[in-house]
Amino acid sequence: TRKKVKAATEQMAKELIELYARRKQAKGHAFPPDDTWQGDFEQRFAYDETPDQLTCAADIKHDMEEPWPMDRLLCGDVGYGKTEVSLRAAFKALMDSKQVAILAPTTILAQQHYNTVLKRFKGFPVKVDVLSRFRTAKETKDVLRRVKEGEIDILVGTHRILGKDVQFKNLGLLIVDE
Repeated sequence: TRKKVKAATEQMAKELIELYARRKQAKGHAFPPDDTWQGDFEQRFAYDETPDQLTCAADIKHDMEEPWPMDRLLCGDVGYGKTEVSLRAAFKALMDSKQVAILAPTTILAQQHYNTVLKRFKGFPVKVDVLSRFRTAKETKDVLRRVKEGEIDILVGTHRILGKDVQFKNLGLLIVDE
Protein backbone atom coordinates (compact mmCIF):
# COMPACT_ATOMS: atom_id res chain seq x y z
CA THR A 1 0.00 0.00 0.00
CA ARG A 2 2.83 2.41 0.88
CA LYS A 3 4.56 1.74 -2.42
CA LYS A 4 1.34 2.40 -4.34
CA VAL A 5 0.69 5.63 -2.44
CA LYS A 6 4.29 6.77 -2.95
CA ALA A 7 4.17 5.99 -6.67
CA ALA A 8 0.82 7.76 -7.08
CA THR A 9 2.10 10.79 -5.16
CA GLU A 10 5.25 10.95 -7.28
CA GLN A 11 3.17 10.71 -10.47
CA MET A 12 0.84 13.46 -9.28
CA ALA A 13 3.82 15.68 -8.39
CA LYS A 14 5.35 15.09 -11.82
CA GLU A 15 2.07 16.00 -13.54
CA LEU A 16 1.73 19.17 -11.44
CA ILE A 17 5.29 20.24 -12.25
CA GLU A 18 4.61 19.71 -15.97
CA LEU A 19 1.30 21.58 -15.73
CA TYR A 20 2.87 24.59 -14.04
CA ALA A 21 5.79 24.60 -16.48
CA ARG A 22 3.30 24.71 -19.38
CA ARG A 23 1.32 27.42 -17.59
CA LYS A 24 4.44 29.60 -17.26
CA GLN A 25 5.06 29.22 -21.00
CA ALA A 26 1.46 29.96 -21.97
CA LYS A 27 0.65 33.46 -23.08
CA GLY A 28 -1.78 35.25 -20.80
CA HIS A 29 -3.04 38.77 -20.32
CA ALA A 30 -0.89 41.01 -18.13
CA PHE A 31 -3.13 43.54 -16.39
CA PRO A 32 -1.70 47.02 -15.78
CA PRO A 33 -0.63 48.18 -12.31
CA ASP A 34 -3.27 49.60 -9.98
CA ASP A 35 -4.55 53.07 -10.74
CA THR A 36 -6.27 55.72 -8.65
CA TRP A 37 -9.69 54.17 -9.26
CA GLN A 38 -8.43 50.90 -7.76
CA GLY A 39 -7.29 52.80 -4.68
CA ASP A 40 -10.63 54.58 -4.45
CA PHE A 41 -12.52 51.27 -4.72
CA GLU A 42 -10.40 49.69 -1.99
CA GLN A 43 -10.77 52.74 0.29
CA ARG A 44 -14.55 52.38 0.13
CA PHE A 45 -14.44 48.99 1.89
CA ALA A 46 -16.55 49.47 5.02
CA TYR A 47 -14.35 47.39 7.32
CA ASP A 48 -10.73 47.30 8.44
CA GLU A 49 -8.80 44.74 6.41
CA THR A 50 -6.82 42.05 8.16
CA PRO A 51 -3.14 41.65 7.33
CA ASP A 52 -4.01 38.36 5.58
CA GLN A 53 -6.64 40.07 3.41
CA LEU A 54 -4.16 42.77 2.39
CA THR A 55 -1.47 40.19 1.61
CA CYS A 56 -3.85 37.99 -0.41
CA ALA A 57 -5.23 40.93 -2.38
CA ALA A 58 -1.72 42.18 -3.18
CA ASP A 59 -0.54 38.69 -4.20
CA ILE A 60 -3.53 38.13 -6.47
CA LYS A 61 -3.22 41.52 -8.12
CA HIS A 62 0.50 40.88 -8.63
CA ASP A 63 -0.33 37.54 -10.28
CA MET A 64 -2.76 39.35 -12.58
CA GLU A 65 0.06 41.63 -13.76
CA GLU A 66 2.16 38.68 -14.95
CA PRO A 67 2.07 37.72 -18.67
CA TRP A 68 0.82 34.17 -18.09
CA PRO A 69 -2.54 32.73 -16.99
CA MET A 70 -3.26 33.18 -13.30
CA ASP A 71 -4.35 30.22 -11.19
CA ARG A 72 -4.82 31.17 -7.56
CA LEU A 73 -6.60 29.33 -4.76
CA LEU A 74 -7.86 31.49 -1.90
CA CYS A 75 -8.91 29.57 1.21
CA GLY A 76 -10.50 30.81 4.40
CA ASP A 77 -13.37 30.24 6.74
CA VAL A 78 -16.71 32.00 6.41
CA GLY A 79 -16.44 35.67 7.28
CA TYR A 80 -12.72 36.07 6.59
CA GLY A 81 -13.05 38.41 3.60
CA LYS A 82 -12.54 36.15 0.60
CA THR A 83 -15.30 37.94 -1.28
CA GLU A 84 -13.69 41.35 -0.78
CA VAL A 85 -10.32 40.05 -1.96
CA SER A 86 -12.04 38.58 -5.03
CA LEU A 87 -13.90 41.82 -5.76
CA ARG A 88 -10.64 43.76 -5.69
CA ALA A 89 -9.31 41.41 -8.36
CA ALA A 90 -12.57 41.84 -10.28
CA PHE A 91 -12.19 45.62 -10.13
CA LYS A 92 -8.65 45.34 -11.49
CA ALA A 93 -9.95 43.30 -14.43
CA LEU A 94 -12.75 45.78 -15.07
CA MET A 95 -10.29 48.68 -15.15
CA ASP A 96 -8.61 46.95 -18.09
CA SER A 97 -11.92 46.65 -19.98
CA LYS A 98 -12.33 42.95 -19.21
CA GLN A 99 -15.50 41.17 -18.14
CA VAL A 100 -15.70 39.15 -14.93
CA ALA A 101 -17.70 36.00 -14.19
CA ILE A 102 -18.45 34.90 -10.64
CA LEU A 103 -19.53 31.27 -10.33
CA ALA A 104 -21.42 30.22 -7.19
CA PRO A 105 -22.44 26.66 -6.29
CA THR A 106 -26.08 27.43 -5.47
CA THR A 107 -28.81 29.76 -6.68
CA ILE A 108 -29.13 31.35 -3.24
CA LEU A 109 -25.39 32.03 -3.00
CA ALA A 110 -25.37 33.43 -6.54
CA GLN A 111 -28.13 35.85 -5.53
CA GLN A 112 -26.21 36.81 -2.36
CA HIS A 113 -23.05 37.46 -4.39
CA TYR A 114 -25.07 39.49 -6.90
CA ASN A 115 -26.46 41.66 -4.09
CA THR A 116 -22.98 42.06 -2.58
CA VAL A 117 -21.48 43.04 -5.94
CA LEU A 118 -24.25 45.60 -6.56
CA LYS A 119 -23.65 47.14 -3.14
CA ARG A 120 -19.85 47.07 -3.38
CA PHE A 121 -19.69 48.58 -6.89
CA LYS A 122 -22.30 51.27 -6.20
CA GLY A 123 -21.06 54.59 -7.49
CA PHE A 124 -18.85 53.04 -10.16
CA PRO A 125 -19.83 52.67 -13.83
CA VAL A 126 -20.10 48.88 -13.61
CA LYS A 127 -22.98 46.87 -15.07
CA VAL A 128 -23.79 43.71 -13.10
CA ASP A 129 -26.31 40.95 -13.75
CA VAL A 130 -27.13 37.47 -12.52
CA LEU A 131 -27.89 34.25 -14.34
CA SER A 132 -29.69 31.53 -12.42
CA ARG A 133 -32.92 29.57 -12.31
CA PHE A 134 -34.63 32.60 -10.76
CA ARG A 135 -34.54 34.27 -14.19
CA THR A 136 -37.29 33.73 -16.75
CA ALA A 137 -36.45 32.43 -20.22
CA LYS A 138 -36.93 35.94 -21.62
CA GLU A 139 -34.64 37.48 -18.97
CA THR A 140 -32.03 34.79 -19.55
CA LYS A 141 -32.06 35.42 -23.29
CA ASP A 142 -31.56 39.14 -22.68
CA VAL A 143 -28.68 38.52 -20.25
CA LEU A 144 -26.99 36.19 -22.74
CA ARG A 145 -27.26 38.81 -25.48
CA ARG A 146 -25.88 41.60 -23.27
CA VAL A 147 -22.96 39.46 -22.05
CA LYS A 148 -22.04 38.57 -25.62
CA GLU A 149 -22.20 42.22 -26.68
CA GLY A 150 -20.09 43.31 -23.70
CA GLU A 151 -22.91 45.27 -22.05
CA ILE A 152 -22.50 43.36 -18.78
CA ASP A 153 -19.25 43.87 -16.88
CA ILE A 154 -19.79 41.31 -14.10
CA LEU A 155 -21.96 38.23 -14.52
CA VAL A 156 -22.78 36.33 -11.35
CA GLY A 157 -24.37 32.92 -11.63
CA THR A 158 -24.55 29.26 -10.92
CA HIS A 159 -23.04 26.60 -13.18
CA ARG A 160 -25.40 28.06 -15.79
CA ILE A 161 -22.71 30.60 -16.71
CA LEU A 162 -20.60 27.71 -18.02
CA GLY A 163 -23.20 26.78 -20.63
CA LYS A 164 -22.21 26.66 -24.29
CA ASP A 165 -24.68 29.43 -25.04
CA VAL A 166 -22.95 31.83 -22.64
CA GLN A 167 -20.44 33.79 -24.68
CA PHE A 168 -18.46 36.65 -23.21
CA LYS A 169 -17.20 39.44 -25.41
CA ASN A 170 -13.98 39.88 -23.42
CA LEU A 171 -13.77 37.68 -20.32
CA GLY A 172 -10.72 38.50 -18.24
CA LEU A 173 -11.38 36.85 -14.88
CA LEU A 174 -13.38 33.89 -13.61
CA ILE A 175 -13.97 33.72 -9.85
CA VAL A 176 -15.16 30.34 -8.62
CA ASP A 177 -16.74 30.19 -5.18
CA GLU A 178 -16.85 26.57 -4.14
